[in-house]
Amino acid sequence: MANITEPRTLSGFMELLPDRQVIFDKIRRKLEDVYSLYGFYPLDTPVLEYSEVLLAKAGGETEKQIYRFNKGDTDLSMRFDLTVPLAKYVAKNAGELTFPFKRYQIGKVYRGERAQKGRFREFYQSDIDIIGDGELSLVNDAEIPGIIYRIFTELGITGFTIRINNRKVLGGLFELFGLGGNEAEVLRVIDKLEKIGGEAVKEELESLGIDMKAASELLELLTHKRSNAETIEALRAMEGRSELLDEGVNELAVVTGYMSGFGVPEENLRIDLTIARGLDYYTGTVYETMINSHPEIGSVCSGGRYENLAGYYTNRKLPGVGISIGLTRLFYVLNENGWLCESRRYPSEVLVIPMMADNCTQVSDGETQSTKNRVQRADYARAIEVSEYLRGRGISTQIYFEKKKFKARIGYADKLSIPFCVFIGEDEIKEGNLSLKNMADGTQEKYSLEECAAAIKKALADTGSAALVKSL
Repeated sequence: MANITEPRTLSGFMELLPDRQVIFDKIRRKLEDVYSLYGFYPLDTPVLEYSEVLLAKAGGETEKQIYRFNKGDTDLSMRFDLTVPLAKYVAKNAGELTFPFKRYQIGKVYRGERAQKGRFREFYQSDIDIIGDGELSLVNDAEIPGIIYRIFTELGITGFTIRINNRKVLGGLFELFGLGGNEAEVLRVIDKLEKIGGEAVKEELESLGIDMKAASELLELLTHKRSNAETIEALRAMEGRSELLDEGVNELAVVTGYMSGFGVPEENLRIDLTIARGLDYYTGTVYETMINSHPEIGSVCSGGRYENLAGYYTNRKLPGVGISIGLTRLFYVLNENGWLCESRRYPSEVLVIPMMADNCTQVSDGETQSTKNRVQRADYARAIEVSEYLRGRGISTQIYFEKKKFKARIGYADKLSIPFCVFIGEDEIKEGNLSLKNMADGTQEKYSLEECAAAIKKALADTGSAALVKSL
């Protein structure tokens, strides 16, 4: 049958070779482990939703990017983030959920935007949210940066800054500087400050009809470098001039005041009054996380507080706070810049290699063939027994069944960076032991099955805390 087309992948859709997929999945599991450590439930919502449900809050550029189609008489859309499906899920199941409801979800989302370097049409997002019923304590807002800090440090990324602000602070400052009534447009412009610079932001604000003196004074306040305590003090100095500002400053002080208790060092946290977050539903605390040595990457983790998650689906007030990590984009950046630790890429920890059948003489008659078949069955049976024992002790193991030369078998383990090989030959069968080869240093020792498992576990434990990402 002739080929009718070349095998190719749609632009904006990422496919990984096996070695890269292994480390991608390890990063994903690391996120799941951290989320579970803080008591978040896993959640998996459908990729497809009724368009009227998914698009209830959409509009503008978001709606233009949505993949939407009809199947029969049904109008369907593919999810463009994980927050809107969460809102529908909580509204639909509120009577069955226990609040505060803490959920995490790592799943693919779809946006029909122009594919470019580091930006995809199909990509994984990794979200956590804490949803309250009627109200939600501000201390939850302080716990979120603690989770961000743990995730990035356990991945091996230490040079990062969690930038935090409060939308009420910005709203109150807009009131003081006479920018009220145009908050949405001002926020949109302020959110571009880092991308286009202060002068360009002033020009855009002026085009909105905002007084240049007021714009300059506001930008000076927002961008002046201070310690976190000094920033709170500067904002406190304006107390009594705006109720909204006072409320925002108090919330910001409460949230940042708990940070050290959640393990976030001062050097990894900065109050940044320019952080606005473009999405309309953020109403209080907002976060962005930056890699210090590579600010050009932009935020690798962002989110914030919203007072009414599911207002389009229910009259029940469901406030929440959450963050999202663009997992596909983060992985792409780490991979493209060579920041992934190459030594962490093996798919299995042990390769079991049965050797006995290869040592039989060449087949010359029925008796030799029968002998070889018996030896091969015993050989494979022992390999299976050993593999199941190791797997039962949490050691990922595969068996090499193929009739290849010894060099090819060792080469297989070497190419996949499998750290250990277990050889089962005639001597091992007779003696009841195993030969264990450390692929890293080339040493080879004989052990009982129990000793072999213990030696592998110890060696893996010594390297198990190695970072997935090089120091940044």
